[in-house]
Amino acid sequence: MSAKMLGFDPERLTRIDDWMVRNREGGRYHGSSLLVLRGGEEVHASFDGMMSVNRGLPFQRDTIVRIYSMTKIVTSVVLGMLVERGLVHLEAPVSAFLPSFGEARRLVPGAERDDQTEPCAVPSLAQLLTHSSGLTYSFNPGLAARIYEREKVDFGPRMGVLADMCDRAAAQPLAFRPGTKWEYSIGIDVIGRVIEVITGQPLDRVFREMVFDPLGMVDTAFSVPASKVGRFADCYQKTDEDPRALLDPGDDSSFSEARVTMFSGGGGLCSTLDDYARFGEMLRRGGELGGERLLSPSTLAFMRRNFLSGDIASMGAESFMEMPMAGMGFGIGGAVLLDPALARMPGSVGDFGWGGMASTYFWTDPVKDLTVVFLTQLVPSSSYPSRVELKALVHGALIG
Repeated sequence: MSAKMLGFDPERLTRIDDWMVRNREGGRYHGSSLLVLRGGEEVHASFDGMMSVNRGLPFQRDTIVRIYSMTKIVTSVVLGMLVERGLVHLEAPVSAFLPSFGEARRLVPGAERDDQTEPCAVPSLAQLLTHSSGLTYSFNPGLAARIYEREKVDFGPRMGVLADMCDRAAAQPLAFRPGTKWEYSIGIDVIGRVIEVITGQPLDRVFREMVFDPLGMVDTAFSVPASKVGRFADCYQKTDEDPRALLDPGDDSSFSEARVTMFSGGGGLCSTLDDYARFGEMLRRGGELGGERLLSPSTLAFMRRNFLSGDIASMGAESFMEMPMAGMGFGIGGAVLLDPALARMPGSVGDFGWGGMASTYFWTDPVKDLTVVFLTQLVPSSSYPSRVELKALVHGALIG
């Protein structure tokens, strides 16, 4: 079916291609790819530039990239599947599964030392999923983040194993009393370990059996095998000295199959354009794709609701955020657009999606029946306003 028949202006869609070229020629990214689907039909696909400058390899449809925090929604879907089976409920304290979290303490307001703490409630699984648990990341502002940095609370691919790192995280004070603020965090990494405890299986096997195999996601995993390294992109980093400095070469990567020890439910997966689009389509279609049902429509609608008391901005957020905070809520594992005007970003109320540290991004739109996936490889994702620009481009081409 043509783009025009799917409600898009073909000429306006070429603006997306021009934008991707400008990103490359202007020094933002070495390469990128994009896929737009409407009602499951391909509207537009675009591939530009290089996935590896050193190896002379172009960015293509089957290029494998690090999706980092786009892993979070996969982890959240798996937990939702376990909720549907009656194996867990969202208000359960994390200590019911991980006893090391049993004696929670939080930093007192204005704390200047890590011993300035007081007892508090143990975070619930819902709070971990929605970044309102008091956990944090080492790159956030504040004392708790500095403690994480010092104690090496890091779920990187070569940072040991998930169980041990969760115990290390549990030994650190929470940044705030659970449920009172929003701070981007390792919460969904901890959920990954909860999933392992519930299922009795390592997270990579759980993901493969419960999500990847049913959806036909053949190139999505926590590592890249040697047979696929030729399709694995280099990752770059924006620095003061070089806007596209090589960070992690695809042919000698921390994500190579022989090196990965950590199954990070918050940021460990690698994937491709079509693989992740299949996952996005499952979300858009209410939990089913190709006759394989992962979640009921009711459960998925529940997960896509805003679980915060207001938008993220109203929760006193000071941490890193890959999307606007005003007009944006947070559901189970992903951001929910509450008010496009407040967010200063075109979209439909109920848009649901998230991005990754290497500037990747996806969203599904239940109103316009859209699934959009954008892939590139530049850290950090806050380097450029690409996500807001992309949403404007896609909605600017949508005419019916």
